[in-house]
Amino acid sequence: MSFPINCLHLLIAIMIFAPLTANKLNISYQWKILDFDFGSVEKRQAAIQEKSFVPENNLPLGLEVYKTRIFVTVPRWKFGVAASLAYFDRTNAQMESPILKPYPNWDAHRSLGGEPPEIVSPFRIRADQCGRLWVLDTGLEGLLEEIPRVYKNTTLMIYDLHNDQLLRSYEVPYDQTTEDSFFANIAVEDENCQDTYAYLGDLGAPALLVYSWKQNRSWKVKHNFFHIKPLAGDMTVAGINFQWTDGLFGLALRPEKTGYSTLFFHPMTSFDEFSVNTKVLRDEAIATNKSNYYEFKYLGSRGPKSQSGASFLDKRTGVLFYALVNLNAVACWRTTNPGYSMESQGRVYMNNVTMVFPNDVKVDNDGNVWVLSDRLPEFMYTSLDYSQVNFRILSAKVSEAIKGTACASKLVKNPEIMQVIENKIGVSKTQNKKNSAWNYNGLPILSYVILSAFAIFVR
Repeated sequence: MSFPINCLHLLIAIMIFAPLTANKLNISYQWKILDFDFGSVEKRQAAIQEKSFVPENNLPLGLEVYKTRIFVTVPRWKFGVAASLAYFDRTNAQMESPILKPYPNWDAHRSLGGEPPEIVSPFRIRADQCGRLWVLDTGLEGLLEEIPRVYKNTTLMIYDLHNDQLLRSYEVPYDQTTEDSFFANIAVEDENCQDTYAYLGDLGAPALLVYSWKQNRSWKVKHNFFHIKPLAGDMTVAGINFQWTDGLFGLALRPEKTGYSTLFFHPMTSFDEFSVNTKVLRDEAIATNKSNYYEFKYLGSRGPKSQSGASFLDKRTGVLFYALVNLNAVACWRTTNPGYSMESQGRVYMNNVTMVFPNDVKVDNDGNVWVLSDRLPEFMYTSLDYSQVNFRILSAKVSEAIKGTACASKLVKNPEIMQVIENKIGVSKTQNKKNSAWNYNGLPILSYVILSAFAIFVR
């Protein structure tokens, strides 16, 4: 099969214009610095004076969208966080610096009568289709301070989003944690509102906790796939080099016709993606039996520099979205495709200004994908420039986000076109296996865009 000259012209056009056209998300909201609705100027000033509110110590991290409300977590990395879970109403919010309201109220974030706050420091949350908000609270304050404060063990709190009342508070048993445990992400299997399961990822002492709403109890699952890949620990974001050892992190669920789901997961300090059927996880006897090892599946590798944090699956399309934290990018993979490979992954958004450290990804019930970026490494290791925009929430319709990518439909590779393109950009088959899906011979994700555009036939 020959490669027509007009295809070469198109190839050149894509190389020139891909950086301008490939990004699929739009900025919906952004902040230079966070601020809260204290009720009055006087109350805000009093909070600043007593240091219960130190504006520059407040950084958004987790994201959720439920109807007209957008929720963000503001973990207590440092002292002076006004409220660690907040929201704003998007029906009347401006794009620039929406004011945050504490959820469910101010009292939930204050120590009253010597008792710890109801909500201490959640990292990520999940609103289910039953109208409940699942809040995974670490119970820790001041992780970046000299002496952190431990208020309580990791606690799972579930709120009724219809009236914002606390339905249940479940403290993770001590025998299911270690001194290294840290729970930063949650996925909720909510196809049955009375028999719902939550999956809590322990990135510090790699393990998965399975919580049953019906039984109001949890059990701990261990597996080699939850652990880090040592060579993936070195990262550089915004010119800052650092090394992390975060284990199990990304969690995303795809409902199956059997009544169970497929859980897609990955450690952050890794380049690989894995899966397991929740039929294995929901049965404690099977989940905790070492003989279940081969029930967990290795799907494939994203390649070097492709460490991924949060992920989320769109149930309508079966597309998995995931944050590439070391590349300031968001990518996707259609889970119905036969393999998890370079050719089957798509670029959704990549930008070294507006997407510096994508920290959470969600898809709402209206078919919109949402991403929060927050420059976390700068906040942790240097300092943020509060005269510039630091935090952004970006969004798009899922159909628009995946349009023109490898996630748009089932793919069938054409080996002849693949070979022509590889020759054109100087990538041999050997290099193809060694190099990142996101970096060929120094060409960043652009090469991937070209390969995605030419290496497939759409059914």
